[in-house]
Amino acid sequence: MNFLAHIYLSGPEEDVIIGNFIADGIKGSRFEKFPPSVAKGILLHREIDTFTDSHEIVRQSTARLHKNYGHYSGVIVDILYDHFLAKNWNKYSKIPLDIYVENFYELLRKNFTELPPRIQKMMPYMIADNWLLSYASIEGIGQILAQMNVRTKGVAKMNLAVNELNQFYKEFENEFTLFFDELILFSNKKLQEL
Repeated sequence: MNFLAHIYLSGPEEDVIIGNFIADGIKGSRFEKFPPSVAKGILLHREIDTFTDSHEIVRQSTARLHKNYGHYSGVIVDILYDHFLAKNWNKYSKIPLDIYVENFYELLRKNFTELPPRIQKMMPYMIADNWLLSYASIEGIGQILAQMNVRTKGVAKMNLAVNELNQFYKEFENEFTLFFDELILFSNKKLQEL
């Protein structure tokens, strides 16, 4: 899953949200250097990724992209699934998406000094371009995919995946909906166990 889903699946505890958000940059046992509640978010992120990557429905989505994008298919599906979460946000949260996103950005600002340098560098761009809110539109997802493509020096051609999103929109949305219901249950259970 991508940023919005990870943040949402963290629940209401701020340290868990921060941990889940920064987790990609925390390798191996380095999570142990963080306060327990932040470490909990990092571990939750890893559990979510493992569950997602091995799930039959997600594999169905990535298979649709594999011919054109190879091993980048999983990254693309993560981004597409965030689109469907943002688009259908009111099904999952009572807090409107724009307010939820602004609250998250404020949380990042408040904890800026504790964020890893990579996140500190990325954060101003994320907020200025309002990445999380932009996920709700196909145009916004197109911009995110284009930015991701630049990070691969154009090798991934991820910017073109908007074509498959448009072509197979219903299929991707149905797969997301079925999968995300399971992921919510899984994440809630893991939150209690960690």
